[in-house]
Amino acid sequence: MSGAPFTPQTQWLLLDGADAQQALTTLRQGFAAVHCTRLFEGTEFQAVSELGPLLVDLHECPALAALCHRDPQTWRGLLIASDASWQILLSHLRRMLTVSFGLNHRALLGYYNRQTASYFFDACDAADLSRWLGPIQLLRWFGGTWADLAIGSEGWQQLRNPQWAVEPLSVDESLTRRQRERLQNCLLEQHIWRWCQSMGTDYARMASHVQEGLSLGFSDRAVLDGWLWLRLQHPRTQLPDVPGGLSQQARLDHVRRHWQNDQS
Repeated sequence: MSGAPFTPQTQWLLLDGADAQQALTTLRQGFAAVHCTRLFEGTEFQAVSELGPLLVDLHECPALAALCHRDPQTWRGLLIASDASWQILLSHLRRMLTVSFGLNHRALLGYYNRQTASYFFDACDAADLSRWLGPIQLLRWFGGTWADLAIGSEGWQQLRNPQWAVEPLSVDESLTRRQRERLQNCLLEQHIWRWCQSMGTDYARMASHVQEGLSLGFSDRAVLDGWLWLRLQHPRTQLPDVPGGLSQQARLDHVRRHWQNDQS
């Protein structure tokens, strides 16, 4: 991915509707004639299609295309360049929605979200990109990781399709180990960001607390949250020795009792 300057090739916007309410209002009021298609329509996610992404045709509306580049914080989504027909592009984007992992697990892949895209596509090599981008020649978005968002260092990201000769994207394409790891990092770092927003805490400090908790074996989300709350109350207290053989909750309770007794 690169922060390359704007290249006037994008003909579509895949708008992340759940994260772009102001843009949706502007579309209805100022660009009512622009052709838009709800990505979830006709899929298993039909019931929540109004909350899902919207494919916006920019071919006949250069004013809207310029606005998307000028104000990416309002027009949140992915800018797409493709010579494919609307139907071929739409079909491919819908195929990208569902993935599989493990033996019997399926999931919705929110690749249309700017943060998720910054993690997922970073985990793709040239062959992966050729398969996942398919008829898309160029993909651009303004964003970055959750850490980038926290410290104000988001920027333009750009992907070009290597166009290797690969098998087309499968139905429920199986995620690679690297892709799974990056998506798990996305969820974890989003959780850190939300804690920072809630507590007004520095991201690097909160991320350090999370890593400390994970090193203690607090992988369960509820236990990890309990650890974070405890650590914020005792930011400089040294960790006690924790006996082996305890459950995650029991280890956390041991640390809590030790620190509370030190204060009494």
